[in-house]
Amino acid sequence: MPAGAGAALWRKRSRRFRSGLLALLIGILFAFPFYWVIVTSFSSTNRVYQFPPDFLPGTEAHNYSRAWAGATWVRFFLNTLFIAGATVALVLVTSLLAGFALGVTRFKGRELVLFAVLSILMIPKVVLLIPDYVVLSKLHWLDTYWAQIVPWGASVFGIFLLRQFFNALPQELVEAAELDGASQMQFLRTIAMPLARPALVTIGLYIFIASWNSFLWPFIMTSSPHVQPIEVGLSTFFGTNGTDWTGLSAAVVFTTLPVMIVFMFAQRRLVEGASATTGATKG
Repeated sequence: MPAGAGAALWRKRSRRFRSGLLALLIGILFAFPFYWVIVTSFSSTNRVYQFPPDFLPGTEAHNYSRAWAGATWVRFFLNTLFIAGATVALVLVTSLLAGFALGVTRFKGRELVLFAVLSILMIPKVVLLIPDYVVLSKLHWLDTYWAQIVPWGASVFGIFLLRQFFNALPQELVEAAELDGASQMQFLRTIAMPLARPALVTIGLYIFIASWNSFLWPFIMTSSPHVQPIEVGLSTFFGTNGTDWTGLSAAVVFTTLPVMIVFMFAQRRLVEGASATTGATKG
């Protein structure tokens, strides 16, 4: 092997090693908080506050049974699954229709409508909590499933992602469907929607995870465990006498594992869906 080629190969391997090492360090950095939660879930109360801290898990496995008995977790899980599932279904419908209208349909003021949709991202959600609370109170939706589903039934992220996807559709495909006598809804149902499946999966997973992790909104808008989701159920471990860190950590572990498993199995779909917006068709 020539000396120049050997040096180039060594530099390539060196770059790959540095990139792999950096990725490993970043992975450890992001994984450490969850590892620390696991360590705390197996610790005693005194061990939690000791310094220097012990980074190895303890033997207090009964924290999990105690945490499970501390709240109606089955009900919280069912509530969360229902709320997340209904929200995902509603978001997929609204994102599909709005994204198709903004990406395929040609009408005056389309870019202005898109700008208005995207401008919603510039408004902090926290500043709208009080007026939203008043509106839901007038509708008699406080402490109901409606309050946790309908206000989140449209996603700017979903609309924009599908708009980008549909905007990349070849115009010849749309014109061919029109020549065959297909209406816009027929084109959407038979051609555009099947092609957009990767983007729809990405939106569904994103909304499902966001709904599962939602805390502030349901915490303010609901007051009964009968309709509250998991994240609000975790507030059971916060009290006037302090926080039960060991019980809270155990509850965080068994309430976070389902969504982590979903994410691990679906991360490839997320990447495929994001890349699909760069071009609707290949070849």
